[in-house]
Amino acid sequence: MLVIAHRGASAIAPENTLMAIEKAIDMGVDGIEIDVHGVDGEVIVIHDRWLHRTTNGKGRISDLSFAELRKLDAGQGQQIPTLWEVMSLVSGRCSLNIELKGISDVIPILRLVDSAVAELGFSPNQFLLSSFNHHLLFEIKQIRPDLQVGALTASCPLDYAAFAVALHAYSVHIELNFVNPAFVADAKEKGLQVYVYTVDELPDMEMLASWGVDGIFTNVPDRALNFRDNPRLTDVSAAVLISD
Repeated sequence: MLVIAHRGASAIAPENTLMAIEKAIDMGVDGIEIDVHGVDGEVIVIHDRWLHRTTNGKGRISDLSFAELRKLDAGQGQQIPTLWEVMSLVSGRCSLNIELKGISDVIPILRLVDSAVAELGFSPNQFLLSSFNHHLLFEIKQIRPDLQVGALTASCPLDYAAFAVALHAYSVHIELNFVNPAFVADAKEKGLQVYVYTVDELPDMEMLASWGVDGIFTNVPDRALNFRDNPRLTDVSAAVLISD
């Protein structure tokens, strides 16, 4: 089961920052998930459309210029990074799941992916472009059918993973509260990878592993890696000590 650091090692460092990403890489994760928005022709890495939760700023991302956003503290003195800065830091050391949040134009993302493959030691299959906006994923596959996309859902649809097949997705990403063995079995029968978010507790990791889930997004990648490498570990308190 792949361990994908949700916004980096976000339990111990400010989420979606270079610090959180470097810490996750140092832990030995299989991949890192980040969130991106477009501002002034730049692609920045941040989750919320509002600034107050993850920075010392106020208002919406769209209310500030790129230069103003870069002056904000994203936690522990970290800047809001650009996607290219994140790509440069990772440099092919693990996979990178780029979730499209405040994005209306996919072309800048595709150009950055191509540049990262050409200049930073990535292979194309180390990138996974995901979104709840399935129109964006459809557009990406029309322009670049060779790239991998991940279809996000926060529900368990009546037809299970059929929506991801319609998008020619590589993977389906489903919220922990809605995944069940029937959904996992349906997706795998359709040739999809099944990733679940956000999984921080050991009993949930054990359950998902028993269902054959292919990967998890987690805020505590050290805990998840320890579980994967030591599957007999079942003491939750022992697991908590790994990160807490």
